[in-house]
Amino acid sequence: MSEIRFIPEWEPVEYILLALPNKDTDWEYILPEAIDQYQRLVKAITDEGIKVALLCQNVGEAMEIMQDSRQELISYIPMDYNDTWTRDYGYITVIRGERLRALDFGFNAWGLKFAADKDNLVNLNLDKKGFLLPLTYRNERDFILEGGSVESDGKGTILTTSKCLLSPNRNGGKTKSEISQELQKRLGAEHVLWLDYGALEGDDTDSHIDTLARIAPDDTIVFTGTKNFDDSQFEELLAMRAQLTLFRTAEGYPYNLVELPLPDPIYDTDGSRLPATYANYLVANGVIFMPTYAQPDKDELAMRTIRIAFPTHKVVGVDCRTLLRQHGSLHCATMQIPHGILKL
Repeated sequence: MSEIRFIPEWEPVEYILLALPNKDTDWEYILPEAIDQYQRLVKAITDEGIKVALLCQNVGEAMEIMQDSRQELISYIPMDYNDTWTRDYGYITVIRGERLRALDFGFNAWGLKFAADKDNLVNLNLDKKGFLLPLTYRNERDFILEGGSVESDGKGTILTTSKCLLSPNRNGGKTKSEISQELQKRLGAEHVLWLDYGALEGDDTDSHIDTLARIAPDDTIVFTGTKNFDDSQFEELLAMRAQLTLFRTAEGYPYNLVELPLPDPIYDTDGSRLPATYANYLVANGVIFMPTYAQPDKDELAMRTIRIAFPTHKVVGVDCRTLLRQHGSLHCATMQIPHGILKL
């Protein structure tokens, strides 16, 4: 067994890290709608008694914006950032030996697609400004890795996609074997599952795993699927499903597969399809925060389906159509932080 354990999302957390949209982010063109989206998301999280660590440009303005949420559960952190996708530039947390480590990986905006100079410094600045407990920060910035690109079962298995982690604009085109060795060294991965199919239209991330398939407790994988032959994504998702049936646990057993529906197509104002997916949910302290898209039948089916994998969890739906306009959803906008990392 590795001395490093990559903590799975369903284990206890203390904070959910978010970053509030402002005029200097890509949300500027729809800033009121973006602010409303984050108001509703933060309220949903704090209504469940879960703390929020909120990066913001101006603390006073942020407090005014979040006045309808439970203020005693929100910690406001002044910070510079390019954008609000904390899933991908926030800390990835592991246990090394018996000590918690907040790993700060390099972030280059999904393979040099956008500006990321400020996002890439957020974790470093949190440590320098005293927002981390002593001896928790660990510099891993020589390796590019986004939180949305890896899933952990907490037992040494990591699920990821070849299109993302083998992207030449991330780590110089390393091979599967080389990347697997990096994941073993940094995250304690002893069993890496490489998903080769399932790209969603409109996805900027090169097939982040959190849009496609998620590890759940008891050797379960929750995944996005569709039975609509006419959907342009049908063949890709069918190939992904077929590959998932071939995956085996570290002990050699097949996974329990739970298929989420695919939302009906949602398009941007220019007619481009947006990457809507119910797989982009957040698990935190016995609650599933599920993205919804104003599609009552599909939304309800997704919320019922997720209970198969998490039968004891409460499921809370949050309309994420505004997040989708910047090609992300609920999981992309959040990062869970366990107890013993942040000093707020």
